[in-house]
Amino acid sequence: MQRFLHARERASGGPNRRIGLAAIALAGSVLVAAGCASSSTAPSTASSRPFSPDAGSFSGELPSSVASAKSSLLESASAAASAASAAASLAEASRSAAAASFEASVSAQLAAGRAEAQSVLSGTQGTGNALSDITLTGLPKAQTAGLNAALVTVVNSTASTASYAIKVEFLDGDQVVDTTVLGIKDVAPGAKATATAFSSLDRDKALVPRVAQAQRY
Repeated sequence: MQRFLHARERASGGPNRRIGLAAIALAGSVLVAAGCASSSTAPSTASSRPFSPDAGSFSGELPSSVASAKSSLLESASAAASAASAAASLAEASRSAAAASFEASVSAQLAAGRAEAQSVLSGTQGTGNALSDITLTGLPKAQTAGLNAALVTVVNSTASTASYAIKVEFLDGDQVVDTTVLGIKDVAPGAKATATAFSSLDRDKALVPRVAQAQRY
């Protein structure tokens, strides 16, 4: 029996060969485990790689749709600005026409008595004899097409019919900007009469009117 076992060991390579095979198998297991651990714990280099786009793929120009939208917005803004400018010009032209119409209308009403009133005032000393009979009321620019104007009211304080020569000044602060002369004819005793004095200068300012001279005659 012992002879049979020795013959079997010789056929299989003996105990030394079995030990060698076991060692090889164990080493292979260690290498496989190490490989698995390495693959599960090693950080990914692909995710940390910086992104470097190809500079040659950029044209430096906006996409056609964006460029078209930008151009459309610029054209719309330009058209709106032009329309606003045209509207402002039209409004100014309309206001100037209205002011000219107001001025012509008032001047026509006062023209008949103006020459006589100027003649009377040229011989008047100081502020005249009828300053207390005159009051001024400023008129809203909406009613005068933007002109500075005042309603001149005369109340005849005497017992006789009288005519009045009146000089109205328009001031910007202490400075006299404009002067106008008007005449009001034949006011009955105790009666009231009105006329309009205006200045066509400095429409953008609020000028203050005052009676500089008033002569009853």
